[in-house]
Amino acid sequence: MPCRLPTKSDFPSSITLSITSPPASQPATNVLILLHGLGDTNASFTTLGQRLSLPETTCVSIQAPKPLPFDLGGFHWGDDIIFDQATGEMDVDTGFKSSTRMVLDEVIRKGLVEKCGYKPRDIMIFGFAQGGMVGLQVAAEIGQDELGGVISIGGTVSSSISLAALDRKSKTPVIVCKGSKNSAVTPSAIQKIKDVFEFVEFKEWKKVGDGMPSNRDEMLPIMQFFARRLRSVKGVPEGSVELT
Repeated sequence: MPCRLPTKSDFPSSITLSITSPPASQPATNVLILLHGLGDTNASFTTLGQRLSLPETTCVSIQAPKPLPFDLGGFHWGDDIIFDQATGEMDVDTGFKSSTRMVLDEVIRKGLVEKCGYKPRDIMIFGFAQGGMVGLQVAAEIGQDELGGVISIGGTVSSSISLAALDRKSKTPVIVCKGSKNSAVTPSAIQKIKDVFEFVEFKEWKKVGDGMPSNRDEMLPIMQFFARRLRSVKGVPEGSVELT
């Protein structure tokens, strides 16, 4: 069946999300799932989707399912909360089994594919830090299917990834962006990502840490990735390259 614009009624009411329609009444050819970082909400990534204004693309900004403890505000994607006794900081990688099932099964398979008529290839994921880790795990565990692509800002492959996902490399194309100093995307993390994904590129920004892109130079490789991977029913824009 032809794909249609998703609505909140296509997903369980227990999932907090926002839906941004394609610009200028364009067809809803693609879906971009946005996954925020640790301690945030889906509101900031709702704004991100509006600012991106990608052609023929619906943005679905999902809120992590679990609130942070101690009235810290914001939400997290992990299966647990663990604090580093030495630094007092929260451990980013505490497993993402429940969040992966929520995004993969409830949002993608049951909502976007079964109810709205999308193919996995029509769906991309953009995740920041912990959200990027969830995005990579979803792509790795979707099995024989291939997503349109995953953009991970400072997110790596989680230690909780299933053994089945490691049996064969995922064909979903991936771009991982990282800071040049104090990045969570270490050499060992880069190797693990390469072990899981067949098509992966890394972009290093000249800054400390793995913050969101803050200028045109940092955003350019991400927009080029979108240009290569987003589908269009109006024809392929001049200069675009389709990867298969």
